Amino acid sequence: MNRPDPNDKPSAGQHDGKPESPWRMPIIWLVIALPAVVVIASIGLIFIASDGNNDVIRDDVQRTAQIQTADLGPDAVAAQEKLSAIVRIDAELGIIEVLPVSGKFDTAAPLWLTLAHPTLSSQDQAFVLEPYELGWRAPAELDISHDWKVSLGPEDSHWRLRGRLPKDQQATDLRPSLQAP
Repeated sequence: MNRPDPNDKPSAGQHDGKPESPWRMPIIWLVIALPAVVVIASIGLIFIASDGNNDVIRDDVQRTAQIQTADLGPDAVAAQEKLSAIVRIDAELGIIEVLPVSGKFDTAAPLWLTLAHPTLSSQDQAFVLEPYELGWRAPAELDISHDWKVSLGPEDSHWRLRGRLPKDQQATDLRPSLQAP
């Protein structure tokens, strides 16, 4: 009888004369898994990019060569006049109101309030606020389940206050975007 020599070692990839399965080698899984992960991630990024939800800048922008410029004049006027206000939402009464905090406002003129959705411009809302004894108000039903970008100014837009109404809050302060000199 032929006995196997105990000093004989099986060649690599063989056990008892049978070749080892390539699926049991970690390098094969690495060669297959890495490209698969890249393909799946690329498809996911294409889906996210094509969704169309971008935080849009609503200012009029002028382009000169490679430079984009926006008109900051209304912000500078509001900073110079030291204007600030509070926007308050009263869901029970169904109103939105603006209360002046500092600066000299024309309390007899209506104000324009714009609530911009941070990603969907189709959900933006604009209100004409009429004056009353404490400030300005208008009827409004507002969804506060997400943030709002808030902008306030007169009809002629010679000054502007801005702020952000965070999710689930009923009030925020509005200030000029620029600091007073």
